[in-house]
Amino acid sequence: MDAMGRSTEPPVEGSKNSHAETDAAAVGSDFLQLDIGQAPPGGRTAWLADRLRSAIADGRLPVGARLPASRVLAQELRVTRGVVTEAYRRLAETGQIAGRGRGGTVVVAAPAAPSRRAGGEAEPGPALFGAADREGAVDMLRTLPCRIDLSPGVPDLAAFPRTGWLRAERAVLAGVTPADFGYGDPQGAPALRRAVVGWLARNRGIRADPDEVVVVAGVAQALSLLGRLLRQDGIRRIAVEDPGSLGARQQLEYGGFTTVPVPVDSGGLDVGALRASGAGAVLLTPAHQFPTGVVLDGERRRELLSWAAEGGVVIEDDYDAEHRYDRPPVPALRSLLPDGVCYAGSVSKLLAPALRVGWLLVPPGRRDAVVTAKRYADLGNGILTQLVLARLMDSGELERHLRHVRQRHRRRRDVMLRAIETHLPGARVHGAAAGLHLMVTFDAPRADAHGGGFRDTDLAAAALARGVKVHPLSWHRITPGPPGLVLGYAAGPAHEIDEGVAAIGEALRALHLGE
Repeated sequence: MDAMGRSTEPPVEGSKNSHAETDAAAVGSDFLQLDIGQAPPGGRTAWLADRLRSAIADGRLPVGARLPASRVLAQELRVTRGVVTEAYRRLAETGQIAGRGRGGTVVVAAPAAPSRRAGGEAEPGPALFGAADREGAVDMLRTLPCRIDLSPGVPDLAAFPRTGWLRAERAVLAGVTPADFGYGDPQGAPALRRAVVGWLARNRGIRADPDEVVVVAGVAQALSLLGRLLRQDGIRRIAVEDPGSLGARQQLEYGGFTTVPVPVDSGGLDVGALRASGAGAVLLTPAHQFPTGVVLDGERRRELLSWAAEGGVVIEDDYDAEHRYDRPPVPALRSLLPDGVCYAGSVSKLLAPALRVGWLLVPPGRRDAVVTAKRYADLGNGILTQLVLARLMDSGELERHLRHVRQRHRRRRDVMLRAIETHLPGARVHGAAAGLHLMVTFDAPRADAHGGGFRDTDLAAAALARGVKVHPLSWHRITPGPPGLVLGYAAGPAHEIDEGVAAIGEALRALHLGE
């Protein structure tokens, strides 16, 4: 058996007849002062995994710390080895620990410390979710350590293709010349731009030339670069989907734009309302609307392209279109009107946000201005990462990875759907056919002091108090609407998804009872 617990021994709790379990409550381990007597009956694996997570979160197990071999820890705790290996496996699935061969099992990732008040008290959920000013709230929530993270927008980071990446990186390093380590083309490495063209043709139906591609540091930078062009054109008002991404909206507002809400219904963005808004540009997610999951239908697409042909600027954020399960692929708007759509995509939802690599396609008349803006922004992305990614795309490794994570994501989505049915009866689920998240909305059975239903920010705060991170739907709304949550299912293992939704159910019942 290796340090990550690959064994034929079943990961089950020890039986009462096992000699290893004799007097288990009276013994423990010097490692983290673990006392197995504190574990609930039948819950030793979950207890041990929780203790390890807590130690990683509070810094007792920093990144690089080595965990005891599973056999050693099992002997010290007098439990079956399967209890320890299963606990290690759960943390490995969430990307917190990893096997290093003879180097053992080590901590590879830990959450940042939570923000603190002046007196040293951790910032509570009600203050975080109840703030009228939401600037920075998503980042603050992201850094808070918790037991289970169901935040949207994060792929299965534990599935990152480390072996394939290292193989491609070695091949790239073996072939680059000294000149390749200098300043590259701010538009992006030609090899990656060619690879992106092939990727978009195969997966998004987009026909483009490598000269049309500008490599950027994710969609966030794409919006920043486009913002410079729009301001030069005198555009100050940008329409956004409502509900829509809080982060994208804040990015535009930071750039000095006024964001104008345009409602989203079962057909996607209301193009009639867009026309009436008077906005000169619109940012939308037509293939898988965030957060509702709807697809912009054919009639709306024709109306939107007609609006673009009349001078409107369409910015297409194709943030997770590759992740689909129960519906056919949806072509990108860019494939229908190359000269009228600014198209942005990235590998943040496909590989990892930490890579900070994306691409931007703009109409020919805007390309030179975008490249100039990119040059003065940062002189271009890191060349080695670009070349490694190009090799993954060209070799088919990225498609293989996509097929692999689709299967994992589908299974986790199914677990979340069953958990919602069990623990949140009456909740309405939206957007289950694709993506990395679900949106759920609730009827409000009890009025609050203001005459409305319960606030989803209160529910998110109550869930956080139970160790579960979620996004309240109201964070992503501009105009009021039914309470709801946006729940990510891609990043965590199945047992955490079920436990997390169960905790949300407990929090919801407590709100209804006024506890």
